[in-house]
Amino acid sequence: MAFGAEELRVLRRALALALHPSPASAEDVQDCLRLAESVDEAAREGARLRAFLVADLARYRAALPGTAAGYLVLLEEALGTGYRPSPDDLAALRALRANSAAAALLDRCRALAEQDVRARLAGRTPAPRVPQSRTPLLALPGGLASEGRPAKPTEKPAAQPKPPPPVKTPRPERPIPTPGEVFPPKRKPGPPPANPSQQLAAG
Repeated sequence: MAFGAEELRVLRRALALALHPSPASAEDVQDCLRLAESVDEAAREGARLRAFLVADLARYRAALPGTAAGYLVLLEEALGTGYRPSPDDLAALRALRANSAAAALLDRCRALAEQDVRARLAGRTPAPRVPQSRTPLLALPGGLASEGRPAKPTEKPAAQPKPPPPVKTPRPERPIPTPGEVFPPKRKPGPPPANPSQQLAAG
C-alpha cells in the first residue's frame, strides 16, 4: 500500500499526536478520519482483488498442463500477496518440476508449507508452566507495598457476638416441709378408764 505526499503528512501528524498527546485541531481530526477511511477502503479493495486472484489461480490449476505458463505467473503473484500454497498447488508444481520456473516455485512453496506446519505445532505445544512463588506477594489494595514496608496482614473480621442464652422461667418453689410435718408427733395415750366398780361405789 502506497501513500501520497498529503497522506504521509496526515500520517506523520497522527503519529505525533499519538506519541505526544496534545489538543488536536478540528482540521487534524477530519484529516485523520479521511485517511482512516481511505486505508479501510484500500484494504477492502485489496481483499477483493486477492479473492479474484485466488479464483483465477484455481481455474488455471484445474486446466493444467495446458495452462502451465499462466498458472506459474498467477501463483507467483498470489504468493506475493500473502497467499499460502495448498496441497493442490504442491502436487501441481511436482508435476511441472521439469520446468525451471516450476521447480523454483516448488522449493519456495515447500519452505512456506514447512513454516506453516512449524507454526501449527508451536501453537499446539503447551506453554511451560511457571512454578508458583514461594514468597507471599506483598500487595495492598490499590498497589504494591512501597517503601520496603511489609504489607499489613488482612484483618480478620470481628467475631459476631454469641446470642444470649434463653431466659428460663423460674418454677415456683415448693416450701420445704418441717420435721414436724414429715414426722408428726405421737399422741400420748389418754388416762385409763376408771374401774367400773369404783365408779359404781362412788355413785
